[in-house]
Amino acid sequence: MASRENRTESRREAPRPYLVTPLVDDPAGFEDALAAALAAGDVAAVMLRLAAADERTLINRVKALAPVVQGHGVALLISGNTGIVVRAGADGAHADGLAEFEGALALKPDRIVGCGGLVTRHDAMVAAEGGADYVMFGEPDDAERRPSFEAVIDRVAWWAPLFEIPCVGFAGSPDEVAALTRAGADYVAVGDAIFGDARGPAAAMADVVRRLSMTEAVR
Repeated sequence: MASRENRTESRREAPRPYLVTPLVDDPAGFEDALAAALAAGDVAAVMLRLAAADERTLINRVKALAPVVQGHGVALLISGNTGIVVRAGADGAHADGLAEFEGALALKPDRIVGCGGLVTRHDAMVAAEGGADYVMFGEPDDAERRPSFEAVIDRVAWWAPLFEIPCVGFAGSPDEVAALTRAGADYVAVGDAIFGDARGPAAAMADVVRRLSMTEAVR
């Protein structure tokens, strides 16, 4: 994942998908779905969400899925659990909120550290000033609640023309992809829109990629 100033104009016109997994407790049972989604699109990063377990089990889950992700040339980021990132061989961490972000900063500069759970514009600016590699807007919280989509679009449209740090807009469904692209999102995160789609992850990802390529971002 790169800053705007290091990307070509053509890349800016077509945001790349950022894949968010469901909570994973059985890597073997999830591997095929993950591989199918990755093969269907030029994914920038995968945020791996891990179901609660002891530390050794968490590390083993990451190690089981890391070859699938990294074998496609995609960055593997661990959601939370920042203490296992290095030992598990991941490429970085996605922090939920500023407190977790501050703890994850020890991973830089060798690894990526992104930040979501940003309630206010001020929080987003603090994360950017603190060294976040990206900020994310609109992802569900632990109770699966999201801000209104109008609020997410407003936040992305505010961020995009003002800051070099890339922003990721979270799409709850394929129908939200085009609006996030028009608002200026550098990456569009998709989770249940891929893994909860009855068509299967490959067809769902192909649909998202098509929608991304059809809509030119406003800059």
